[in-house]
Amino acid sequence: MQLRISLRELEVFVCICEQLTVTRAAQVLSMTQSAASQSLAALESALATGLFDRVGRRLVANEHGRLLLPKARAMLDLGREAQSLFNGVAAHLRLGASTTIANYVLPAQIASFRQQFPESGVELLVGNTAETIAAVAAFRVDVGFIEGPCHHPELKIDAWCDDELVVVVARDHPFATRMPSMAQLAQATWILREAGSGTREEVERLLLPQLGAFSVAMELGDSEAIKHVVAAGLGVSCLSRRVVAEQLEQGKLHALPLPTLRRKLSRIMHRDKVMTRGMAHFLAFVAAH
Repeated sequence: MQLRISLRELEVFVCICEQLTVTRAAQVLSMTQSAASQSLAALESALATGLFDRVGRRLVANEHGRLLLPKARAMLDLGREAQSLFNGVAAHLRLGASTTIANYVLPAQIASFRQQFPESGVELLVGNTAETIAAVAAFRVDVGFIEGPCHHPELKIDAWCDDELVVVVARDHPFATRMPSMAQLAQATWILREAGSGTREEVERLLLPQLGAFSVAMELGDSEAIKHVVAAGLGVSCLSRRVVAEQLEQGKLHALPLPTLRRKLSRIMHRDKVMTRGMAHFLAFVAAH
């Protein structure tokens, strides 16, 4: 079959999907608006179908456009890899990670990787576990690192490393000097991550069988905020030991002596994602470290 579409046309299509107008896409790609419009028209003609619905001044991908988008992104990734194949430059990496991993695990590994492969580029998209899964599924990132479970049928999940969760209170909280019963702990004022967070899902999986229920007074979308709120004496929470290590060492937080709560941090990729050379280098690096 003769190839009737070009990578440039796909690049324009993806950019319009992201920018929602031909004008903004043309600016991002350093093209004239006329050239971008012609490129989109050529792509739709080659595919014999429209790819967008016009909503006001915006162009929103229709059913056909949504079907093409992940394939287009994958083909552009291959094109970039082929373009850099012989110039000694590693492929550009787009990573997605849930917040605890993004803040406390990956930064040191990314820094070390960049020192070893200084020609590499790395982007990191930070969100909760649900957001990271969605980004991997839509090919917005090459690989994701998550704290919670993943059941998306188009993704493959691999165990990556261990993490420990600890139940913490402020140093002057009554529980800091007197271990509560499970009933008292269940009735305590809990401050937890939001729904969709991997930490929230794992806390519920590990603690609900013992407590039966939580009295959740506050939900926050950031573990950093939670640990400071808990240190201020406003309640009880359960966070990764990596998140609260400094506050535990300084005595600002106290970890309750509960049985160890362990979880697996995981790596996820789309089943149709092509393993490029840059990705292989990075994944081997983080596996070794």
